[in-house]
Amino acid sequence: MIVAASLPMMESPRALQAELETVNYFADLGLATAIYLGVALNKPLLLEGEPGVGKTEAARALAAVTGRELIRLQCYEGLDAAQSLYEWNYPKQLLKMRAGSGEAETLADIYTPEFLLERPLLKALRQPKGAIILVDEIDRADAEFEAFLLEFLGDYQITIPELGTVKAEVAPIAVLTSNRTRELHDALKRRCAYHWIDMPEPAQVRRIVETRAPGLAAEAAEALVEAVSRVRDLRLTRQPGISESVEWAQSAMALERNGESWPMALRRSLGLLIKDQDDLARVKKAMNEFEGATS
Repeated sequence: MIVAASLPMMESPRALQAELETVNYFADLGLATAIYLGVALNKPLLLEGEPGVGKTEAARALAAVTGRELIRLQCYEGLDAAQSLYEWNYPKQLLKMRAGSGEAETLADIYTPEFLLERPLLKALRQPKGAIILVDEIDRADAEFEAFLLEFLGDYQITIPELGTVKAEVAPIAVLTSNRTRELHDALKRRCAYHWIDMPEPAQVRRIVETRAPGLAAEAAEALVEAVSRVRDLRLTRQPGISESVEWAQSAMALERNGESWPMALRRSLGLLIKDQDDLARVKKAMNEFEGATS
């Protein structure tokens, strides 16, 4: 029987929300509730939202407050069982077979845990204290990989033909993230607790930026957050998220320490906020127009 997570910070969504704040992750009550229910019901958590709104950070923060190891599986097109689950150590098996005395004996000997190379999913199942398994950007993987995941997410087990079924003794906490570059299959969604993470309100963005960029003056933080809000109102190819806002603050602070004024430091470090040439030209044009209108 799989033992579900029993964690002190999971007494209620608000208790979890407060605990996440201790590691500087500021989840709203909706997200804290989704995480709470996913753990309480022993269900994977599927987080969707724009890039940079804190989906991956949610898993990192959950690992920090639970004390569990974070095991990350980064998804990409063509990802399969060998990269995500396990592989056999073929060179080591070959050496064993060459040293063996007979085919039957060596075949039995080489398909043992000794020759098994753990990949993220199998590693998560075998953690004696449970793990946080992060399946990051699941929308980048193929639909076939989603189908492969169903056994793992449904029962927290996998089948290795040569060894049998491997089942977790302590259920991992599974967090899946998606930027929604494609629609996920209903069979996967049905197995998950779901939450869409919106870009936070400016006041919350400012709180996050001030926490992640310590030493940032209040006036500077306010100016930066207002600038990010104006940028997001433009029709950009790729909208900046929280992570880009934090990096922009950190890079502007580095330039300011070298003598740049804060407005000029923000302008000169725009490449940390905007990652597209056409978007960058559009933002610079808007900034020039705004500065001209206010001068």
